[in-house]
Amino acid sequence: MARRVRKAVFPVGGMGTRFLPATKAMPKEMLPVVDKPLIQYAVEEAAAAGIEHFIFVTGRGKNAIEDHFDHAPDLERTLMDRGKFDLVEAVTSWMPKSGQISYTRQQEPLGLGHAVWCARDLVDEEPFAVLLPDDLILAKTPALKQMVAVHMEVGGHVVAVSDVPREHTRRYGILDVEFDNGRLAKAKGLVEKPAPEVAPSTLSIIGRYILHPALFDHLDRMEKGAGGEIQLTDAISGTIGMVPFHGLRFEGKRFDCGDKVGWLEANVAFALEREDIGAAAREALRQFQF
Repeated sequence: MARRVRKAVFPVGGMGTRFLPATKAMPKEMLPVVDKPLIQYAVEEAAAAGIEHFIFVTGRGKNAIEDHFDHAPDLERTLMDRGKFDLVEAVTSWMPKSGQISYTRQQEPLGLGHAVWCARDLVDEEPFAVLLPDDLILAKTPALKQMVAVHMEVGGHVVAVSDVPREHTRRYGILDVEFDNGRLAKAKGLVEKPAPEVAPSTLSIIGRYILHPALFDHLDRMEKGAGGEIQLTDAISGTIGMVPFHGLRFEGKRFDCGDKVGWLEANVAFALEREDIGAAAREALRQFQF
């Protein structure tokens, strides 16, 4: 049985240029879906999967993220004085406890692999999760919790995957599959953003990973891959043969909130799922039917 996954890394150093001007002064990870920022959804998903240590890899201009995961005494006191205890609960109940959050900074935008490498000393020699807040997943059982259950059985690297149209393979890391039972695929290789005509499959990685610390040995080399960046997928690929590697087709729907339309879709989907506003949201959307 594999070691329990206790730590999660959140790479949040990107500039969010696709959402300018909204992200000129606000981190893209703080974009709200209904009434919670993307980063809070990611942290809540990790907590539901048993994560105890939350590691943020930040960059310049990300202070709002740190503030969001801290108490706001003036706000909380004002809400208490006004008897709005439900709102006090809404702004405090989900926060990790003191000592459970660590921050490190990615000083140069050298790629996702480099961002994860920046957290190496905080991760130490343990299996760990990586969550990309841009990928928001609506699921009855949180996606990372599904992955943790699988990891306890197979160990090694476990990534969340979904099938994409072949013409879209150049957008993703694509698995070279050895065995696939329709839910769990064992991979013998991995290619970052291959052209459709040479892609080994259409099974793509989305922004959830459980990783073996052996990949830090590969990331230490600082080798640049696709796009001139240090790719996390290259480090995973470099450990195949030494570390088991599986892709899980998780149960749930993924929204690409790094894309404006994907973010809009997420707002609609999450609003419709809410008990407090779902009916009103559905009624409001009727006027936009074509």
